[in-house]
Amino acid sequence: MSPTKRTPKHPAYGSRRRAVLGRCAETDKVRAMLVSRPPDVRYLTGFTGEDSWLLFGGGWATLITDGRFAEQARRECPKIDVAVRTGAMEPEAAAAVKKRRIRRLAVQGTHMTVRAHQKLGEHLPRVRLAPVADVVRKVRAVKADHEVRALRKAIRVAERAFKEFLAPGAKALVGRTERAAAARLDHLMRLGGASGPAFETILAAGRHGSLCHYRPGSTVIRRNQAVLVDWGARVGGYCSDLTRVIFTGRIPARIGEIYPVVLEAQRTGIATIRSGVACRTVDAAARAVIAAAGYGEAFRHSLGHGIGLEVHEAPGLARTQGGRLRSGMVVTVEPGIYLPGLGGVRIEDDVLVTRQGPKRLSALPRDIQAMVVR
Repeated sequence: MSPTKRTPKHPAYGSRRRAVLGRCAETDKVRAMLVSRPPDVRYLTGFTGEDSWLLFGGGWATLITDGRFAEQARRECPKIDVAVRTGAMEPEAAAAVKKRRIRRLAVQGTHMTVRAHQKLGEHLPRVRLAPVADVVRKVRAVKADHEVRALRKAIRVAERAFKEFLAPGAKALVGRTERAAAARLDHLMRLGGASGPAFETILAAGRHGSLCHYRPGSTVIRRNQAVLVDWGARVGGYCSDLTRVIFTGRIPARIGEIYPVVLEAQRTGIATIRSGVACRTVDAAARAVIAAAGYGEAFRHSLGHGIGLEVHEAPGLARTQGGRLRSGMVVTVEPGIYLPGLGGVRIEDDVLVTRQGPKRLSALPRDIQAMVVR
């Protein structure tokens, strides 16, 4: 009997670091990089703590942290060196750079503050600091199989919580404040296995639905209202991001008119997704549906974005976005129409890009009648 192929227990962090360093070498000819952005540190090491930097080069890596995370770092990152700092970050990082005799160092130009860059330069007068933009972000955009599985789990936790949230019917919403209803959904996600919501849950009743990033307040939800809910769970570090519009009885006339337009725009956008397709093409396909219905100006944001360790990652699905989709990317598709004073509709699902086409990872119903609770 032939030996079975075992799936590695942990992600190939070394391969990730080599991929990032390869991109740096292509553009800036550097052989070492200092990563200061926490989600990127986690992606490249598995470390889940805070306030820590990663220095790495070909075949070696050093995580610079402090005493609060020393034990955690050694447990989570058994294959890399852990340097426990006792002072400020910049001199400790500089000492690690000098130890490796690095003369040209890539730093995260879109994250490192001016002050940190200045302080690091003062401690490394003979080292050229080369700011690089979005290098880790680009590598993170394509998800490995285990990341897709993690995203699926985050989606399922969010979906189960939503179903349980609506199980009592209209009384789950009617008579409650937006803030209380949102808190209940967040609680259900935690009970279902989430470490917390992936972002601040949006729950907007009635006319508040026209505010794209509304924060739930003290408004009491009434019968025969449209309630826009944008929520997601964080599970194992990975995020989900979903949006539905719930109707607490009768469907308001204007909202009922725009709902099928948004749904058709979403279906059209999803159908356009395929490896090799330009990101802006997907946005344009969905946007054309809304524009043809006469609501072009009421669609105020891009069509979607990547998700992963963060709720907003590369790639972006937008009119101004360059680049093309690649197999393994996971994106949200979330067209919307917003009518000030009346409310809005946004429908959002998470979609895996494949060579054969799109694969919708979220499975909640989208038909308007399925969104009515009584």
